[in-house]
Amino acid sequence: MADEQVHPAPAETGEAAPKPAPRVQTITLAALIDSLEQGLRDFRAAPAFGLFFGGIYAVGGMLIVLAAAALDMGYISYPLAVGFALIGPFVAVGLYEVSRRRETGEPLQWKPVLGVVVAQRKRETGWMAFVTLFVLVMWMYQVRILIALFIGLRAPTSLEGFVQVIVGTPEGLMFLAVGHVIGAFMALVLFSLTVVSFPLLLDREVDFVTAMITSVRAVVQNPVPMIGWAFIIMVLLMIAMAPFFLGLFVALPILGHTTWHLYRKLVAPEASP
Repeated sequence: MADEQVHPAPAETGEAAPKPAPRVQTITLAALIDSLEQGLRDFRAAPAFGLFFGGIYAVGGMLIVLAAAALDMGYISYPLAVGFALIGPFVAVGLYEVSRRRETGEPLQWKPVLGVVVAQRKRETGWMAFVTLFVLVMWMYQVRILIALFIGLRAPTSLEGFVQVIVGTPEGLMFLAVGHVIGAFMALVLFSLTVVSFPLLLDREVDFVTAMITSVRAVVQNPVPMIGWAFIIMVLLMIAMAPFFLGLFVALPILGHTTWHLYRKLVAPEASP
């Protein structure tokens, strides 16, 4: 009888055993409220960092809308501003790092915090940035399609004229309704893909596909608190963008810090080797 072939264990061959997938935990609305309180504390403890990263987001939104107006494309200012909100998780990476450092007791210094943000371009976070930008492009593409379908050649070039058309004509109201339904769906998809993946990629060495799968699992496993969090994000961002994006100086830091603490509650700590 031939001897059975024995396969050596990974430790014997020198190969590293594959890491287990991040484990998603079940949370309650109370955990969401607690995360909000922790996010507020982080912002109060390090307001300079929050205002800095929130300012980058706010100024970026202002420049995009001003550029649209300068190019006589003011009619896309509103959908462009809404779409710009979709890339918030990528901008908030610096805020996640601030919360992580406060959590571990590491010093809050500008050079290491900004260094972590810059280093993300060489990690899997860069792929997640591509995902968010792709959704932004698709959002603007479908806006142009809806304008062509419902408004057609009557689409004005100014923001004032565009507002008059969409609120003063049946076609414009239909465009508004359909556009918001499609936008809400795209925002929910992107929220599910990114709400956990960005802080997870900052915290651990995982690939961006695993991060997105973990994020979707977290939303599916915790539908009530996560949809509640998505609603809070939507309301705060809409209010913050109303005064020409100025509210984002405060809203983004609070949302970013809170997302980090929510991630900590959603994903179990990494097991020690």
